[in-house]
Amino acid sequence: MSKKAKQSSGHIAQNKKARRYYEFVENLEAGIELRGTEVKSLRAGLVSFRDSYVQFKNGEAWLVGLHIAPYENAGYAQHDPDRDRKLLLHARQIAAWAIKVEQRGFSVIPVALYFKDSRVKVDIALGRGKKLHDQRETIKARDIQRDVARQLASL
Repeated sequence: MSKKAKQSSGHIAQNKKARRYYEFVENLEAGIELRGTEVKSLRAGLVSFRDSYVQFKNGEAWLVGLHIAPYENAGYAQHDPDRDRKLLLHARQIAAWAIKVEQRGFSVIPVALYFKDSRVKVDIALGRGKKLHDQRETIKARDIQRDVARQLASL
């Protein structure tokens, strides 16, 4: 099996910085509306989550700021790499999360992109931004837990 074939099944990309800057409350799997060249770029792993978020407009959820690089073999039929992409969710899910974002000050962040039954799915999370001291506490707790695990393993 080639390396490319293994990559195309399942995991595409993960937003690693999201856990550093946000504390997640809820997760949700959503479909994403894509063009053909975007899917081919995703199979090649050409995606960046930098500054991407979910915005609610007119009862719809839109993924803003997700950069999918242009597919090099597309010819004249290229896609816009930074366009807003519609998320495919039920109306009641969109309404519930839109209320939480407006009233409670949460943000909706894409956490991961992956293939599921030949369809591209995005894992989105409802989260609250961490303060600098919260980030430091998280790092400190992780270091302490790692040291304790090492000491227990050496016994």
